[in-house]
Amino acid sequence: MNRELDFYFDFSSPYAYFAAMDVDKLAERYDLALHWHPILLGAIFKKTGAQPLLSMPLKQDYAQHDLERTARLKKLPFIIPPKMPFMSLAACRAFYWLKQKDKALAHTFAKNIFKAGYQMGLDISDKGIVTDLVVTLGFKTDEILTGLKDQNIKDQLRSSVDTAQDLGVFGSPYFIFNNEPFWGYDRMSLLEEWITKEGW
Repeated sequence: MNRELDFYFDFSSPYAYFAAMDVDKLAERYDLALHWHPILLGAIFKKTGAQPLLSMPLKQDYAQHDLERTARLKKLPFIIPPKMPFMSLAACRAFYWLKQKDKALAHTFAKNIFKAGYQMGLDISDKGIVTDLVVTLGFKTDEILTGLKDQNIKDQLRSSVDTAQDLGVFGSPYFIFNNEPFWGYDRMSLLEEWITKEGW
């Protein structure tokens, strides 16, 4: 059986924050090759007609309650960032720029972005905040600013979004294991059972 797990997410998804805090441990438990794929859900929502959860009447109140409840269960700090929904373009480009240099650093950066937004309440759509988080990993400001404008990086992000759509990804977080899709943080337990039983 394929031992690879693909993790698709948008940094603007609060449930992806919880998934990002858990997915490495899941991969380690089952010796899976884990691939992180930040995407832009806005482009996919144009196709599906969906809207960001925290901007929908009625669902918004429930979602905020559920997010806070989930954070208490997981014992994780949680803050709704001041700008919701927000564009995660700079964070996605920075991820793919880092991935070209060091995959592990890119994963660390992604988790740091989530923590900055959902633990510290920072505006992680801000290019300056994104750049500062890359600098803490040992890079120079000029390097990352140039990288964010690199056409190859822009093309990588566009390709990742296109690939996600081709695979049927429509939300965040979204996991694919051995061609089997699982949507949502609350499906991670089902995903783990599928891995354990090798399907059913």
